[in-house]
Amino acid sequence: MADGPRIAIDAMGGDAGLTVVLAGVAEAHRQWPQLRFLLVGDQSAIEKALPRHAGLEAVCSVTHAAEVIGGADKPTQAMRRSKTTSMGIAIAAVKSGQAGAAVSAGNTGALMAMAKLALRTMPGIDRPALAALLPSFGANDHVMLDLGANTECDTRNLVEFAVMGAAYARIVLGLARPRVHILNIGTEALKGTEQIRDAAALLREASDLPMEFGGFIEGDKISRGDTDVVVTDGFSGNIALKTAEGTARFVTDLLKRSFSSSLRSKMGFLISRPATEMLRHHLDPNNHNGAVFLGLNGIVVKSHGGANAKGFANAIGVAAKLVAADITRRIGDDLDHFAALRALSAAA
Repeated sequence: MADGPRIAIDAMGGDAGLTVVLAGVAEAHRQWPQLRFLLVGDQSAIEKALPRHAGLEAVCSVTHAAEVIGGADKPTQAMRRSKTTSMGIAIAAVKSGQAGAAVSAGNTGALMAMAKLALRTMPGIDRPALAALLPSFGANDHVMLDLGANTECDTRNLVEFAVMGAAYARIVLGLARPRVHILNIGTEALKGTEQIRDAAALLREASDLPMEFGGFIEGDKISRGDTDVVVTDGFSGNIALKTAEGTARFVTDLLKRSFSSSLRSKMGFLISRPATEMLRHHLDPNNHNGAVFLGLNGIVVKSHGGANAKGFANAIGVAAKLVAADITRRIGDDLDHFAALRALSAAA
Protein backbone atom coordinates (compact mmCIF):
# COMPACT_ATOMS: atom_id res chain seq x y z
CA MET A 1 0.00 0.00 0.00
CA ALA A 2 1.34 3.40 -0.96
CA ASP A 3 2.06 5.86 1.82
CA GLY A 4 -0.62 8.45 2.47
CA PRO A 5 -0.33 11.94 3.93
CA ARG A 6 2.11 12.58 6.74
CA ILE A 7 0.49 14.20 9.77
CA ALA A 8 2.54 16.13 12.34
CA ILE A 9 1.30 15.42 15.87
CA ASP A 10 1.80 17.61 18.93
CA ALA A 11 2.39 14.59 21.13
CA MET A 12 2.43 16.51 24.40
CA GLY A 13 -0.75 18.58 24.04
CA GLY A 14 -4.11 17.98 25.70
CA ASP A 15 -5.33 17.24 29.21
CA ALA A 16 -3.83 13.73 29.33
CA GLY A 17 -0.83 14.42 27.09
CA LEU A 18 1.21 11.63 25.54
CA THR A 19 -0.89 8.68 26.77
CA VAL A 20 -4.09 9.65 24.98
CA VAL A 21 -2.30 11.13 21.97
CA LEU A 22 -0.41 7.92 21.18
CA ALA A 23 -3.53 5.82 21.75
CA GLY A 24 -5.33 8.13 19.30
CA VAL A 25 -2.53 7.83 16.73
CA ALA A 26 -2.68 4.04 17.09
CA GLU A 27 -6.45 4.10 16.52
CA ALA A 28 -5.99 6.35 13.49
CA HIS A 29 -3.39 3.94 12.11
CA ARG A 30 -5.87 1.06 12.43
CA GLN A 31 -8.54 3.03 10.57
CA TRP A 32 -6.25 4.59 7.94
CA PRO A 33 -3.15 2.39 7.64
CA GLN A 34 -1.80 4.49 4.75
CA LEU A 35 -1.15 7.48 7.04
CA ARG A 36 2.31 8.35 8.33
CA PHE A 37 3.05 10.41 11.43
CA LEU A 38 5.65 12.85 12.70
CA LEU A 39 5.46 12.81 16.51
CA VAL A 40 6.79 15.97 18.13
CA GLY A 41 7.60 16.12 21.83
CA ASP A 42 9.79 14.57 24.52
CA GLN A 43 11.73 12.10 22.37
CA SER A 44 12.70 9.82 25.25
CA ALA A 45 9.14 9.54 26.54
CA ILE A 46 7.71 9.00 23.04
CA GLU A 47 10.21 6.28 22.10
CA LYS A 48 9.60 4.54 25.41
CA ALA A 49 5.83 4.50 24.89
CA LEU A 50 5.71 3.66 21.16
CA PRO A 51 6.35 -0.11 21.52
CA ARG A 52 3.15 -0.40 23.57
CA HIS A 53 1.18 0.11 20.36
CA ALA A 54 1.66 -2.67 17.83
CA GLY A 55 2.82 -1.55 14.40
CA LEU A 56 3.07 2.13 15.28
CA GLU A 57 6.87 2.42 15.24
CA ALA A 58 6.96 1.50 11.55
CA VAL A 59 4.78 4.46 10.54
CA CYS A 60 6.11 7.11 12.93
CA SER A 61 9.17 9.32 13.12
CA VAL A 62 10.02 11.41 16.17
CA THR A 63 11.24 14.99 16.47
CA HIS A 64 12.36 16.19 19.89
CA ALA A 65 10.82 19.29 21.47
CA ALA A 66 12.23 20.56 24.73
CA GLU A 67 9.12 22.48 25.81
CA VAL A 68 5.33 22.18 25.96
CA ILE A 69 2.74 24.95 25.66
CA GLY A 70 0.60 24.94 28.79
CA GLY A 71 -3.10 25.65 29.00
CA ALA A 72 -2.48 28.91 30.85
CA ASP A 73 0.17 30.22 28.44
CA LYS A 74 -0.83 33.41 26.63
CA PRO A 75 -0.61 33.45 22.81
CA THR A 76 2.13 36.10 22.92
CA GLN A 77 4.20 33.91 25.23
CA ALA A 78 3.62 30.88 23.04
CA MET A 79 4.75 32.64 19.87
CA ARG A 80 8.08 33.55 21.45
CA ARG A 81 8.66 29.85 22.18
CA SER A 82 7.44 28.44 18.89
CA LYS A 83 10.83 27.04 17.87
CA THR A 84 11.26 24.98 21.03
CA THR A 85 7.75 23.70 21.77
CA SER A 86 5.99 20.58 20.48
CA MET A 87 3.10 22.68 19.16
CA GLY A 88 5.31 25.17 17.33
CA ILE A 89 7.57 22.53 15.78
CA ALA A 90 4.53 20.54 14.55
CA ILE A 91 3.18 23.65 12.80
CA ALA A 92 6.63 24.40 11.36
CA ALA A 93 6.62 20.92 9.80
CA VAL A 94 3.56 21.94 7.78
CA LYS A 95 5.21 25.16 6.66
CA SER A 96 8.38 23.35 5.53
CA GLY A 97 6.46 20.61 3.73
CA GLN A 98 7.57 17.84 6.07
CA ALA A 99 3.91 17.20 6.91
CA GLY A 100 0.63 17.80 5.15
CA ALA A 101 -1.17 18.87 8.32
CA ALA A 102 -0.65 19.35 12.05
CA VAL A 103 -2.91 18.13 14.87
CA SER A 104 -2.79 19.40 18.45
CA ALA A 105 -5.00 19.10 21.53
CA GLY A 106 -3.17 21.95 23.22
CA ASN A 107 -3.98 25.57 24.05
CA THR A 108 -6.41 26.89 21.37
CA GLY A 109 -5.31 30.52 21.54
CA ALA A 110 -1.65 29.60 21.30
CA LEU A 111 -2.30 27.20 18.42
CA MET A 112 -4.19 29.86 16.49
CA ALA A 113 -1.54 32.52 17.08
CA MET A 114 1.38 30.29 16.11
CA ALA A 115 -0.39 28.84 13.09
CA LYS A 116 -1.29 32.28 11.77
CA LEU A 117 2.26 33.57 12.36
CA ALA A 118 3.94 30.59 10.70
CA LEU A 119 1.56 29.83 7.84
CA ARG A 120 0.00 33.25 7.17
CA THR A 121 -3.46 33.71 5.70
CA MET A 122 -4.30 32.74 2.14
CA PRO A 123 -4.43 35.44 -0.55
CA GLY A 124 -7.86 37.05 -0.41
CA ILE A 125 -8.51 36.01 3.20
CA ASP A 126 -8.57 38.72 5.85
CA ARG A 127 -8.85 36.43 8.89
CA PRO A 128 -8.81 32.66 9.39
CA ALA A 129 -11.77 31.04 11.14
CA LEU A 130 -12.15 28.08 13.47
CA ALA A 131 -14.65 25.59 12.02
CA ALA A 132 -16.01 22.34 13.44
CA LEU A 133 -18.66 19.72 12.83
CA LEU A 134 -21.61 19.69 15.22
CA PRO A 135 -24.41 17.11 15.51
CA SER A 136 -27.87 17.69 14.06
CA PHE A 137 -31.16 15.86 13.53
CA GLY A 138 -30.61 15.92 9.79
CA ALA A 139 -29.03 13.40 7.46
CA ASN A 140 -25.58 14.80 8.26
CA ASP A 141 -23.75 16.93 10.81
CA HIS A 142 -23.38 20.64 10.17
CA VAL A 143 -20.35 22.93 9.99
CA MET A 144 -20.17 26.00 12.20
CA LEU A 145 -17.69 28.86 12.00
CA ASP A 146 -16.23 30.99 13.49
CA LEU A 147 -16.06 29.34 16.92
CA GLY A 148 -13.82 31.83 18.67
CA ALA A 149 -10.88 32.89 16.54
CA ASN A 150 -12.34 36.36 15.81
CA THR A 151 -14.58 38.06 18.35
CA GLU A 152 -15.41 40.96 16.01
CA CYS A 153 -16.12 40.44 12.29
CA ASP A 154 -17.11 42.73 9.45
CA THR A 155 -19.07 41.97 6.30
CA ARG A 156 -16.02 40.77 4.40
CA ASN A 157 -15.10 38.32 7.15
CA LEU A 158 -18.58 36.79 7.24
CA VAL A 159 -18.65 36.35 3.45
CA GLU A 160 -15.22 34.70 3.52
CA PHE A 161 -16.37 32.41 6.33
CA ALA A 162 -19.35 31.36 4.22
CA VAL A 163 -17.15 30.52 1.23
CA MET A 164 -14.65 28.62 3.39
CA GLY A 165 -17.35 26.82 5.35
CA ALA A 166 -19.07 25.67 2.18
CA ALA A 167 -15.79 24.32 0.78
CA TYR A 168 -15.17 22.50 4.06
CA ALA A 169 -18.68 21.02 4.05
CA ARG A 170 -18.28 19.76 0.48
CA ILE A 171 -15.21 17.82 1.60
CA VAL A 172 -16.11 16.48 5.05
CA LEU A 173 -19.84 16.02 4.42
CA GLY A 174 -19.66 15.08 0.73
CA LEU A 175 -22.25 17.69 -0.30
CA ALA A 176 -22.18 19.21 -3.79
CA ARG A 177 -24.05 22.38 -2.77
CA PRO A 178 -24.23 22.73 1.02
CA ARG A 179 -26.97 24.88 2.53
CA VAL A 180 -25.42 27.97 4.12
CA HIS A 181 -27.07 30.27 6.69
CA ILE A 182 -25.92 33.19 8.81
CA LEU A 183 -26.73 33.04 12.53
CA ASN A 184 -29.05 35.89 13.48
CA ILE A 185 -31.70 36.93 16.02
CA GLY A 186 -34.42 36.39 13.44
CA THR A 187 -34.97 35.22 9.88
CA GLU A 188 -36.45 38.45 8.54
CA ALA A 189 -34.26 40.39 6.09
CA LEU A 190 -34.17 43.50 8.28
CA LYS A 191 -33.04 41.70 11.46
CA GLY A 192 -29.50 41.80 12.81
CA THR A 193 -26.52 44.09 12.49
CA GLU A 194 -25.58 46.01 9.38
CA GLN A 195 -22.60 43.67 8.82
CA ILE A 196 -24.85 40.60 8.90
CA ARG A 197 -27.42 42.13 6.53
CA ASP A 198 -24.75 43.26 4.07
CA ALA A 199 -23.06 39.85 4.09
CA ALA A 200 -26.39 38.19 3.35
CA ALA A 201 -27.00 40.55 0.43
CA LEU A 202 -23.62 39.74 -1.11
CA LEU A 203 -24.13 35.99 -0.73
CA ARG A 204 -27.59 36.17 -2.30
CA GLU A 205 -26.05 37.82 -5.36
CA ALA A 206 -23.40 35.08 -5.70
CA SER A 207 -25.82 32.38 -6.78
CA ASP A 208 -23.21 30.70 -9.01
CA LEU A 209 -21.08 29.68 -6.03
CA PRO A 210 -21.20 25.94 -5.12
CA MET A 211 -23.57 26.52 -2.20
CA GLU A 212 -27.23 27.23 -1.49
CA PHE A 213 -27.47 30.40 0.57
CA GLY A 214 -30.65 30.29 2.64
CA GLY A 215 -30.47 33.58 4.50
CA PHE A 216 -30.64 33.78 8.29
CA ILE A 217 -31.11 31.09 10.91
CA GLU A 218 -31.90 31.42 14.61
CA GLY A 219 -30.00 29.67 17.38
CA ASP A 220 -32.78 27.22 18.23
CA LYS A 221 -32.87 25.95 14.63
CA ILE A 222 -29.21 25.21 13.94
CA SER A 223 -29.40 21.58 15.10
CA ARG A 224 -32.71 20.76 13.43
CA GLY A 225 -31.15 19.56 10.19
CA ASP A 226 -32.21 22.53 8.08
CA THR A 227 -28.68 23.78 7.37
CA ASP A 228 -25.23 22.43 6.52
CA VAL A 229 -23.11 25.51 7.31
CA VAL A 230 -23.77 28.10 10.03
CA VAL A 231 -21.78 31.34 9.70
CA THR A 232 -21.23 33.72 12.60
CA ASP A 233 -18.63 35.88 14.31
CA GLY A 234 -16.34 34.16 16.81
CA PHE A 235 -17.95 35.81 19.84
CA SER A 236 -21.45 34.54 19.06
CA GLY A 237 -20.15 31.24 17.70
CA ASN A 238 -18.20 30.39 20.83
CA ILE A 239 -21.18 31.20 23.04
CA ALA A 240 -23.44 29.05 20.84
CA LEU A 241 -20.95 26.17 20.94
CA LYS A 242 -20.51 26.27 24.73
CA THR A 243 -24.27 26.56 25.22
CA ALA A 244 -24.86 23.50 23.03
CA GLU A 245 -22.19 21.51 24.91
CA GLY A 246 -23.67 22.54 28.26
CA THR A 247 -27.18 21.60 27.14
CA ALA A 248 -25.95 18.17 26.00
CA ARG A 249 -24.34 17.56 29.40
CA PHE A 250 -27.50 18.78 31.15
CA VAL A 251 -29.70 16.37 29.20
CA THR A 252 -27.46 13.35 29.80
CA ASP A 253 -27.01 14.16 33.51
CA LEU A 254 -30.75 14.68 33.91
CA LEU A 255 -31.44 11.31 32.33
CA LYS A 256 -28.93 9.62 34.63
CA ARG A 257 -30.55 11.22 37.68
CA SER A 258 -34.05 10.30 36.50
CA PHE A 259 -33.21 6.69 35.78
CA SER A 260 -31.55 6.17 39.17
CA SER A 261 -34.27 7.81 41.27
CA SER A 262 -36.31 4.67 41.95
CA LEU A 263 -36.59 0.96 41.21
CA ARG A 264 -39.27 1.68 38.63
CA SER A 265 -36.98 4.21 36.94
CA LYS A 266 -34.15 1.69 36.83
CA MET A 267 -36.47 -0.84 35.17
CA GLY A 268 -37.47 1.87 32.70
CA PHE A 269 -33.82 2.47 31.94
CA LEU A 270 -33.30 -1.18 31.02
CA ILE A 271 -36.24 -1.00 28.62
CA SER A 272 -35.13 2.28 27.04
CA ARG A 273 -31.40 1.52 27.04
CA PRO A 274 -31.06 1.23 23.23
CA ALA A 275 -32.56 4.71 22.84
CA THR A 276 -30.41 6.25 25.58
CA GLU A 277 -27.28 4.65 24.10
CA MET A 278 -28.12 6.19 20.73
CA LEU A 279 -28.57 9.56 22.44
CA ARG A 280 -25.26 9.21 24.28
CA HIS A 281 -23.45 8.32 21.06
CA HIS A 282 -25.04 11.25 19.19
CA LEU A 283 -24.07 13.77 21.89
CA ASP A 284 -20.56 12.41 22.53
CA PRO A 285 -18.16 15.21 21.46
CA ASN A 286 -15.50 12.62 20.64
CA ASN A 287 -17.59 11.56 17.64
CA HIS A 288 -17.39 15.09 16.23
CA ASN A 289 -13.86 16.00 17.33
CA GLY A 290 -11.52 17.96 15.12
CA ALA A 291 -11.88 21.70 14.51
CA VAL A 292 -9.85 23.28 11.71
CA PHE A 293 -8.40 26.74 11.16
CA LEU A 294 -9.66 27.62 7.69
CA GLY A 295 -8.00 30.31 5.61
CA LEU A 296 -4.34 29.54 6.36
CA ASN A 297 -1.66 28.42 3.90
CA GLY A 298 -1.61 25.03 5.53
CA ILE A 299 -3.83 22.69 7.53
CA VAL A 300 -3.93 22.83 11.33
CA VAL A 301 -6.55 20.80 13.23
CA LYS A 302 -7.47 21.42 16.86
CA SER A 303 -8.50 18.40 18.94
CA HIS A 304 -10.48 18.99 22.11
CA GLY A 305 -8.16 19.00 25.11
CA GLY A 306 -10.26 16.41 26.91
CA ALA A 307 -10.77 14.10 23.92
CA ASN A 308 -10.20 10.38 24.38
CA ALA A 309 -8.24 8.18 21.98
CA LYS A 310 -11.22 7.78 19.65
CA GLY A 311 -11.75 11.53 19.60
CA PHE A 312 -8.10 12.27 18.84
CA ALA A 313 -8.17 9.69 16.04
CA ASN A 314 -11.19 11.47 14.57
CA ALA A 315 -9.24 14.75 14.58
CA ILE A 316 -6.44 13.02 12.68
CA GLY A 317 -9.01 11.71 10.21
CA VAL A 318 -10.28 15.25 9.59
CA ALA A 319 -6.71 16.40 8.89
CA ALA A 320 -6.05 13.53 6.50
CA LYS A 321 -9.29 14.14 4.60
CA LEU A 322 -8.50 17.83 4.16
CA VAL A 323 -4.98 17.07 2.91
CA ALA A 324 -6.29 14.54 0.40
CA ALA A 325 -8.96 16.95 -0.84
CA ASP A 326 -6.52 19.89 -1.12
CA ILE A 327 -8.78 22.17 0.92
CA THR A 328 -6.48 25.20 0.57
CA ARG A 329 -6.65 25.14 -3.23
CA ARG A 330 -10.40 24.59 -3.24
CA ILE A 331 -11.02 27.55 -0.95
CA GLY A 332 -8.76 29.67 -3.16
CA ASP A 333 -10.71 28.65 -6.27
CA ASP A 334 -14.03 29.55 -4.63
CA LEU A 335 -12.72 32.93 -3.49
CA ASP A 336 -11.48 33.69 -7.00
CA HIS A 337 -14.88 32.69 -8.37
CA PHE A 338 -16.64 34.97 -5.88
CA ALA A 339 -14.35 37.90 -6.76
CA ALA A 340 -15.05 37.36 -10.48
CA LEU A 341 -18.81 37.31 -9.86
CA ARG A 342 -18.63 40.57 -7.92
CA ALA A 343 -16.56 42.17 -10.70
CA LEU A 344 -19.13 41.17 -13.29
CA SER A 345 -21.96 42.48 -11.11
CA ALA A 346 -20.19 45.80 -10.62
CA ALA A 347 -19.57 46.15 -14.37
CA ALA A 348 -23.18 45.40 -15.30
